[in-house]
Amino acid sequence: MDEGYVKTGMEGGIATVTFHHPKGNSLPAAVLSALAEQVRQAGASPDVRVIVLRSDGDKAFCAGASFDELVAIDSEPAGLAFFSGFAHVINAIRTAPCLVLGRVHSKAVGGGVGLAAAVDVCYAHRGASARLSELAIGIGPFVVGPAVERKVGTGIFGLMSATPAAWRSAEWCEDKGLYAATFATVEELDAAVAAHAKELAGYSREAMAELKRITWRGTADWDALLMERAAISGRLVLSDFTRNAIAEFKRKAAERKG
Repeated sequence: MDEGYVKTGMEGGIATVTFHHPKGNSLPAAVLSALAEQVRQAGASPDVRVIVLRSDGDKAFCAGASFDELVAIDSEPAGLAFFSGFAHVINAIRTAPCLVLGRVHSKAVGGGVGLAAAVDVCYAHRGASARLSELAIGIGPFVVGPAVERKVGTGIFGLMSATPAAWRSAEWCEDKGLYAATFATVEELDAAVAAHAKELAGYSREAMAELKRITWRGTADWDALLMERAAISGRLVLSDFTRNAIAEFKRKAAERKG
């Protein structure tokens, strides 16, 4: 439990993939690996018509990359290995032969925004503000960038990337296309996700697989592209700037708790 978990529940043609980490639903390598694998397995099951991606808890939906693992990276190969975890998750969602719905109940940061963008349809709570914070710690939203850019457009992706301290409201994210709809309560959010998942579960798996293939047209190079982007992050994370920025962030977080 201290290291987080990923679990999948299946019922009525719906596979619900849930991740959790005690530090803000951050994403260490083990959680990323399990998340990619369970999305792939769910998509490969002939009994699954739709996948729902969500996180546990009542705090952040996803705080992005694990800072503890970022500061432990000591070489470019290690950096590539870590950031490729995000690439594998996004590509698992992209290539799943069924639609993937996202349920974002609270704030999304960095890689969490990438997850929200990678799913086919994302529903969110009105408290689910978002930001691409990577530039503030000396890297950038390189791996998640193609997914975010595909969903909101180049201009908005560039704006979010260049303003890493700025939280964008859920309403703003809905207006820009990151979220399909937002809801005032978690209960309304859950009802909307459940209703759409149930609807999709009654449709033809073959037809939805073809729809998925068409709507993701033009992304066939992402297997290679996202790994190239992971290598960029894996190199930049070794900088003194990144080490110092993360240390300062953790110091301020400790002061707030104290």
